[in-house]
Amino acid sequence: MKENVLKKKSFYFVGIGGIGMSAVALYFIKKGFFTAGYDRSESKITDSLVSEGCLINFDDNVNSIPELFRDAAEKENVIVVYTPAVSSENRILSFFRENGYSMLKRSEILGKISADTETIAISGTHAKTTVSTMTAHILKQSKIDCSAFLGGVSKNYGSNLLLGESAFTVIEADEFDRSFHRLTPAMAAVTALDADHLDIYGNRETMVEAYNIFCGKIKKGGKLVVNKKVMNEIAVPENVACYTYGTEEGADFYAFNITHCADGYRFNLKTPQAVIENIVFPFPGAINVENFVCASAMAALCGVEEDGIKKAALSFRGIRRRFDIRVNSGKITYIDDYAHHPEEINAFIKSIREYFKGRKITGIFQPHLFTRTRDHAAGFAAMLDELDETILLPIYPAREEPLEGVSSEMIFRQMRSVNKRLLEKEELVNALDMNNIDVLLTIGAGDIDRLVEPIEEKIKLMINDK
Repeated sequence: MKENVLKKKSFYFVGIGGIGMSAVALYFIKKGFFTAGYDRSESKITDSLVSEGCLINFDDNVNSIPELFRDAAEKENVIVVYTPAVSSENRILSFFRENGYSMLKRSEILGKISADTETIAISGTHAKTTVSTMTAHILKQSKIDCSAFLGGVSKNYGSNLLLGESAFTVIEADEFDRSFHRLTPAMAAVTALDADHLDIYGNRETMVEAYNIFCGKIKKGGKLVVNKKVMNEIAVPENVACYTYGTEEGADFYAFNITHCADGYRFNLKTPQAVIENIVFPFPGAINVENFVCASAMAALCGVEEDGIKKAALSFRGIRRRFDIRVNSGKITYIDDYAHHPEEINAFIKSIREYFKGRKITGIFQPHLFTRTRDHAAGFAAMLDELDETILLPIYPAREEPLEGVSSEMIFRQMRSVNKRLLEKEELVNALDMNNIDVLLTIGAGDIDRLVEPIEEKIKLMINDK
C-alpha cells in the first residue's frame, strides 16, 4: 500500500455493511487501524465487524459519528471510504465532503491496497464472486497462498477477507461506476459480458468498451483469461498473454467428460500443458464447473500444480448466497442465490433443473434496482417463466429513487405463467405453504437475504412435525 495511506491512523466507512466494503474494513481492523463506519441497518455483517472492535452507527446523523472522526484537528489523520451505493444526499457523507476530509471510493482504496502486490482481478457481469472465491481457495490450498477481498462469505473460511503471506491478492473487479478502472492487475479474468448497469453505461457497447479499458490496465507481461464465449469482443493488450476457458473443446483451458455424480461432478481438465484427469467436484450447478475451470486457469498461471487443483476441487464448500443449499431433506430442498440479472437467473434455473431433475421448482424473486427492472423486465419475465411457480416481491431500490411506472408488475404482466403471485416482503413467510413446495429458491441481490433464516426455520419446523 502507498505510504500516504499507511500513515493515516483512522478509517471511516460509509456503507460499511456492504459485502465488499466490510471486507476492506475488516482488512484495516486486522492491520490495527482504528476503524469505524455507518450503515443504515444492523446485519450479521455489521455484528461481525463490531465483534472485531469496529464502531458502527446506524443513524444518518452527524452527531452519531464517533468524536475522533468529527474533530477537525484530527481530519488529516482520517480517510473516509465510501461506496456509490450510498446516496450522495446522505448527511454523514455530506459532512465529510463539506469539511474537506480525504475521501476515497472503495475501488480506490482497493487499488492502493493492491498496488504493491500481484493482483488477480476477476471481472464479468456475473460469476465474479464465485470465481474469485474459487481462485482464492485453490491458491490457499496450494503452496502458493494469497490474500483475497471477496464479494461473498466463503464457507471454507467463514469470511469475505482472506489474509496470506504470498504476493498474490485476489480482488473482484467491479464494473459498476467504472470502479475496475482503478486497478492495475498482474492477472485478470473476464467471465461474462451480458448487458448490465445501463444506468451507468447507456448501452452494452459502451459497457464492453469499459471492459476493454480495464483489460488495458493489466501490467506489461501480465496474463488475461477470457470466457471463450466472449473472446471475440475483447481487445487483448500488447505484451499481455491471453488464454480462453470454457466447457467446450477449443479453449485453452476446458472441462470435458463431465459426469453428474450423486454429490456433484467429475470431469477432466485440459490445460495448455497437460490433461488433469478425474477431478472430483462435489458442488452443485453445472455452471460452477465452468466457473471452476476459470479459477483453475488463474491458479495454474500462478504456479499451482495438478494436485493443488484436485485437492481444492474436492474441498470447495461454496459461498453464502451463491447456489447456497440451506435445506436438502427427503421432503424439501431450499436454495438461496444472489442472481439479479436475467442471464444469471437463467444459468441458476438451468443448473437447478439439471441437478434436481423432474422436481417442481418454486422461485421467490426480488428485483434489484428500478433501472435494471426497466431495462430487463422482458428478460426477467422470460427467465421466471422457466419456473413451475413464481412469487414476485417489490423492487429493492438500493441507491435509487423510484422511477414512474417501474415496479415488479412490469415483470409480472409480461410473464406467460399462470402460477405466479405478487406479494409484499412482509407477507411472504406466512404465505408459503410448505406442503406444496418441493424445491424452493430465493433469488435476488437486495434484502431478500433477511428472509432466508425465517424461511429456513419454517421449513425445519415442518420437517420436524412430520
